[in-house]
Amino acid sequence: MQRITKPFNELTFVYILCTALLIAACNQGQTETEQQNQKPNILLIVSEDNGPELGCYGLEDVTTPNLDRLATEGILFENAFVTYSVCSPSRSTLFTGLYPHQNGQIGLATHKFRMYEPFKTLPVYLKEAGYRTGCIGKIHVNPESAIPFDFHPIKSANFAKKNLPAYAAHADTFMRKSESPFFLMVNFPDAHLPLVKQVDGMPAHPLEPEDVEHLLPYVGADSPRMRENTANYYNQMNRLDEAIGMLLEKLTLSGKADNTLIIYLGDHGAQFSRGKTTNYEGGLKIPLIISWPGNMQKDQIRKELISTIDLFPSMLEAAGVTPPDDLPGFSLLPIIKGDNVKEWREYLFAGGAGSAVQFYYPKRSVRDNRYKLINNLAQDRENPVYRYYLEQLGVHFAAGTNKEEVEQAANEVKQAYETWRIGPEYELYDLLTDPNEFRNLAGDPAYTDILERLKDALLRWQTETRDPFADPLKFEMYRNEVDSVMAKYQGTGYTKDPEFEWKYPEYFYSNQHRK
Repeated sequence: MQRITKPFNELTFVYILCTALLIAACNQGQTETEQQNQKPNILLIVSEDNGPELGCYGLEDVTTPNLDRLATEGILFENAFVTYSVCSPSRSTLFTGLYPHQNGQIGLATHKFRMYEPFKTLPVYLKEAGYRTGCIGKIHVNPESAIPFDFHPIKSANFAKKNLPAYAAHADTFMRKSESPFFLMVNFPDAHLPLVKQVDGMPAHPLEPEDVEHLLPYVGADSPRMRENTANYYNQMNRLDEAIGMLLEKLTLSGKADNTLIIYLGDHGAQFSRGKTTNYEGGLKIPLIISWPGNMQKDQIRKELISTIDLFPSMLEAAGVTPPDDLPGFSLLPIIKGDNVKEWREYLFAGGAGSAVQFYYPKRSVRDNRYKLINNLAQDRENPVYRYYLEQLGVHFAAGTNKEEVEQAANEVKQAYETWRIGPEYELYDLLTDPNEFRNLAGDPAYTDILERLKDALLRWQTETRDPFADPLKFEMYRNEVDSVMAKYQGTGYTKDPEFEWKYPEYFYSNQHRK
């Protein structure tokens, strides 16, 4: 049987070629979409000014069912810490994966501190990987242009805590916008001061001072005033949980919860005495809960020493992005996925320089699983933050322990406050026997070996991270700059001067290389 064929001409060839190219393009587009849909959405939830004062961390005074449930669905990290116990420097670590002295954000953005250069930041990496990026709430790092988001409907700090349901509503709009993977950072204003008992009916059942059974132990003081402040701090934690519950409900209703990596953390400890702005546990220790359906064993409690420098490489790796090879942190994905992690970090580090010119008091700290060393770099001066807390100077220090409350405290607490006021060069604490850091052991000969070991570890870290505060010349230049700004502007006046710029990025930056 003879096969019959039609003549093959140029027009037929062009038709076949175009059809093949169209089919290939469609298949390629489907492949890219399928690949993007396999990438997890990332929901990063950050709350203000709170330590691990949650029900899932064992505090019975608060009612936090939503965060407690999130912990049972994922991993609760018992030993998570920030790199600096003030907002802007702490958040700069989330965006860059670097310590504040590495990226330049060594003080508050509102006081014109800024990164050295526009580093390639988290949203930039994720946008390049095909993610839609969004932020609800403040960014609070300079320059904000280095941290671009596609969606940013709420930009204010909202310390009045008004209209919190709007956070979930905006998140719902963003999450439903398209099927492309998303990264959404939601910054809640609780539990930042002022301590507001109830706003718009939240929390539904506020605590009264007489309901408080557990004061913050590192504060070490008790009085009717302290109980009222603590009750309202706990009310803010309860309100935070209600707001997070609304957000998580919107995620569930979007149908995208099963493919979403959720990370919740506090940006640093509470603004009570010996908390925020300090390198004590009350300032540095935070809650950290991670949930990722289908990628982890549920209801875990991990005890490794975790730093917020670990979150940047973790999120990049989860998104399929190779992190820069010079980051100081470690990806948490091996822990999250249950790999056999035989070795983890032995030491954990934090910095501090003073969030504003009037709070200048630089320090560095290192801790292992048991001991903490704090190095006060300006021990010839009184710590100015101490007086702000003691005298409740300004609304943000209203929960500070006053002079009468300190005088009525136990002797070891009074001594701890004096150590905080005039910091010796070194403070050493045994966190097993003294978790609230009331007894400085630095002068005890029995702890000399431990002291020297931690000093060596701290110096190695400063060398490895090119800490400009370890350079005597740069340290003196910065000290002189702070003093000159303070003398010229008499405190905070420089924030109102449109011409003012810090000079430290110019002489610190020579120690840093990554952009």
